Amino acid sequence: MTRPNPDLPEPEDDEDATAAAEQEASLPIEEPEEAEPAPGSVATGRAAIQRAIKHAPNGPGVYRMLGPDGTVLYVGKAKSIRKRIVAYTRPAGLTARIMRMVAATAEMEFVSTQTETEALLLEANLIKQLRPRFNVLLRDDKSFPYILITRDHDAPQITKHRGARNRPGDYYGPFASVWAVNRTINALQKAFLVRSCSDSFYESRTRPCLLFQIKRCAGPCTGEVSHEQYADYVREARDFLSGKSRAVKEQLAHEMEDASEALEFERAAALRDRLAALSAVQGTQGINPRSVEEADVFALHQEGGATCVQVFFFRTGQNWGNHALYPRADRTLGPAEVLESFLAQFYEDKPCPRLILLSHDVAERELLEEALATRAGHRVEISVPRRGEKRELVEHALQNAREALGRKLAESASQARLLGELARAFELKQAPGRIEVYDNSHIMGTNAVGGMIVAGPEGFAKSQYRKFNIKSADLAPGDDYGMMREVLTRRFSRLLRENPRAEPAPVAADGDGAGAGAALAEREEGVAEAASTAWPDLLLIDGGPGQLKAASETLAALGITDVPLVGVAKGPDRDAGRETFYREGHEPFRLEPRDPVLYFVQRLRDEAHRFAIGSHRARRTREIGRSGLQEIAGVGPTRKRALLHHFGTLKAIERASLADLEAVPGVNAATARAVYDFFHAKPG
Repeated sequence: MTRPNPDLPEPEDDEDATAAAEQEASLPIEEPEEAEPAPGSVATGRAAIQRAIKHAPNGPGVYRMLGPDGTVLYVGKAKSIRKRIVAYTRPAGLTARIMRMVAATAEMEFVSTQTETEALLLEANLIKQLRPRFNVLLRDDKSFPYILITRDHDAPQITKHRGARNRPGDYYGPFASVWAVNRTINALQKAFLVRSCSDSFYESRTRPCLLFQIKRCAGPCTGEVSHEQYADYVREARDFLSGKSRAVKEQLAHEMEDASEALEFERAAALRDRLAALSAVQGTQGINPRSVEEADVFALHQEGGATCVQVFFFRTGQNWGNHALYPRADRTLGPAEVLESFLAQFYEDKPCPRLILLSHDVAERELLEEALATRAGHRVEISVPRRGEKRELVEHALQNAREALGRKLAESASQARLLGELARAFELKQAPGRIEVYDNSHIMGTNAVGGMIVAGPEGFAKSQYRKFNIKSADLAPGDDYGMMREVLTRRFSRLLRENPRAEPAPVAADGDGAGAGAALAEREEGVAEAASTAWPDLLLIDGGPGQLKAASETLAALGITDVPLVGVAKGPDRDAGRETFYREGHEPFRLEPRDPVLYFVQRLRDEAHRFAIGSHRARRTREIGRSGLQEIAGVGPTRKRALLHHFGTLKAIERASLADLEAVPGVNAATARAVYDFFHAKPG
């Protein structure tokens, strides 16, 4: 949700305003004595809005402001759409940001809703889908991880989950990171002995696995525990994750005392270990509240034109981690306005707790509570605590927000300086705002993949990485030059179609943290974030003169001659620090071994190599999954069954050591070596 126009004066509530607006809209847009407003001017935008007023509904709903090319500039909601957009036509009271938005508007679209609450929910959904230029945008759209206890198997599994909830089961979260999920699952396995293995691994077992031996699984796969007893373990785990941790601990303590009195010391010791594991779950979460069972805590800090929102997740009285988010927002918007816009977008695809604690009060708190409650199916309270433990939680989150934003600004400033030094080293006209690095990976030409990574003032832009499965049938195996031509042809042909030419955004070569934050906000204002339509300011190619020539000829054939190209060739014996750089029309050169620019380029090159190899291995694994192990020399149906029976899954075979493979019944040393070499061959 974004407050439609915090900078605009509220329209009057009487009917005179609407009548005046209708009269104003009915006036001629052009006076005979005056020249037609220039395209893109504020007057032109106001004229477009005046035309739209005649068709605007009086009731609640959502409006969209569109540019000349149909691009959505802004999405807003209003209790009365007509009254709201009248304010855009007034000559006074508009901030520079709103005036830019009005000037860019060519037409408007409206969607009526039954209530203002529905309008708020629809607005948040449209903002996340359309990502309008003038709205506050939640840029980190990754889904948070959850713990899942399944319900589609006789022996339920506990596992981490991210993405759509298609599998039947109970989901607990969100957690701030996969690390927090893994840590919690490991402790829960010790406490409740619930299996974490896949169903296929479970079905293939003939003897208990290592997790049973180290007392992190009850072993239902081989009947070490009855299904009834295992169901009790699962129920206890669900109760614990649902907030009944005290009851579960009391029950285990009571059972331990009964076992001790009955002289069942081995069972009592096992229950003691489970109680200790539960204490570990609650004791290793950092700050744990005493009076808050379930809440999300949001604290916002602004500095240098940038914004950081720190969120802490508390469930079942435990801290499930924290995460820093950096929404895109105009520098003229205050903390409360940004936070209000942020919240509705944040919960658009996540479950909402019953309590939300904020560092800043929001203007439409009651409306936001009603909207979130409608989506969640239960009452939601939004509070700005002033004292007590809840205030301490908010202060702790606010301190984390300040520190995270400080680090972010420092990184941006350092990155800006590095980009400036890179421009000087490579004799570029300006510091590059977007660097694309290309590398290929394959084994003897099979499953060839090209990788593109992107870096800029904020570091690696991983959401904009792209992989290219090499498709050319006429390429000779291992033809690196041909692969590079295909990758660049596909990348830049699409770029030419979708964005014939975009001017590069200059980046300041130096400056402090505040300056970096202001420059960051200025660059992002009105810049599309789609990787497929952004032009690079510098291309780095992993390779020497041959790779550089192939890349240069490919771009020239497409009519692209103004994108700087640099080839990065490894040093003798592939030594890092002795790289040679190649540019067309320039003599090859090296940088000093301790030059920060050299380290920076090495990081870029290594990241491209890592991404390309990872993409290649993922593709190779999928191919093996489809074709089976038979493509490995010496592995037929019998040995394939032996390997799968022993290890359970293809992933386990891939990870197995040579000694483990040799220990499989029916697999000789030569076959074990062939399997091991197949999975551990180093991609090119």
